[in-house]
Amino acid sequence: MKIMITGAAGQVGRELCLALAKHELIALDRQALDLSQPQAIRQVVRLHAPQLIINAAAYTAVDLAESNEEAAIQLNAQAPGILAEEACALGIPLIHYSTDYVFDGRKPAPWNEEDTPHPLGVYGQSKLAGEDAIRRSGCTHLILRTSWVYALHGKNFLLTMQRLLSERDHVGVVNDQVGAPTWAGSIAQATAMLIARWQSGCTQWGTYHFSCGGSTSWFGFAQTIARHLAEQGKLKAQLQPIASSDYPTPAQRPANSRLDCGKLKHDWQVELPEWQTALEQCWNSQR
Repeated sequence: MKIMITGAAGQVGRELCLALAKHELIALDRQALDLSQPQAIRQVVRLHAPQLIINAAAYTAVDLAESNEEAAIQLNAQAPGILAEEACALGIPLIHYSTDYVFDGRKPAPWNEEDTPHPLGVYGQSKLAGEDAIRRSGCTHLILRTSWVYALHGKNFLLTMQRLLSERDHVGVVNDQVGAPTWAGSIAQATAMLIARWQSGCTQWGTYHFSCGGSTSWFGFAQTIARHLAEQGKLKAQLQPIASSDYPTPAQRPANSRLDCGKLKHDWQVELPEWQTALEQCWNSQR
């Protein structure tokens, strides 16, 4: 199949290129496609005429988005809408990744697809606007909401913690926000499974929650990273749990980012691994 991947140099995009290598890939990074230019998006899609578009591009700097709203809206809202319009014109599906940040985090239980979004900041607002634009376009689509994405490349919590825990004496990590760390490789592998299910006849399109199983706090995630470093003799820092109020950021984070992924399993027979399993798979992938 001829698949166009935007954001191909990002965390998820790079893993998608590995997981979908058997297909004919049009892998576009920001140099190959400037998603802030609507006409360029239309021209590139029409030039390549893919059979599927996967939008793995996004403005993900959550705090910077608070002071750079225009850029966040361009990448997270306008660009997905244009990709959806072009997919609709070609009669092909669009797979798009969204986020737990469309919710305010105030529900005590895991969020399901029927819950009403209420983002706390510009990043979540822009991602929700992207979802809405895709739905309005009328294109066949999968909107996949994921959470706490990390990989062995790019900028993410895993790499930051590995560095800080091996360099500093003390590291404080927030202990009152919970969610599911999700490896970009798990996202890519599950996406490949969805594509295979579609090719076999499954057409349960729509919005799905798409994160690894289980949950933890950022502090719990950091503890697991610390144990891994200790096994390698690389751990230096002592970890300390702190409250969100002790670590103020420009953007407010949802306290509960847990996503109920039962609908995905029911409709598509696809399930991402438990977050601890995925983390081990991530570390093993570099060997």
